[in-house]
Amino acid sequence: MTIKEMQTALDAKLLFGEELLDLDAQFVFSADMMSDVLAFCGQCSVLITGLCNPQVVRTAEMLDIVCIIFVRGKQPDEHILSLARSKKIALLMTEHFMFTACGILYEHGLRGGA
Repeated sequence: MTIKEMQTALDAKLLFGEELLDLDAQFVFSADMMSDVLAFCGQCSVLITGLCNPQVVRTAEMLDIVCIIFVRGKQPDEHILSLARSKKIALLMTEHFMFTACGILYEHGLRGGA
């Protein structure tokens, strides 16, 4: 599933990454605790989280995650957007709760990466 397809499925707003929309992802991980992401993420390429701080982008960078999806309408500030731009990590924002977002993406064929 491409980032563009995820954006459509989740009715998400693209915050950054127009040039990354065609990247394909097979595995997703969701968490609000970045220590869990570091410990269990495995081979995921997309992170779903409600945590909205720069540490999310730094964690994604360490794990070669190509897209972060913020749930519950969380709007990252300019510092987070700037950091994601510099690391070439796509950012999406959806109004869905984490459970719902995961279910929608699972329904579209994505699986957990742990």
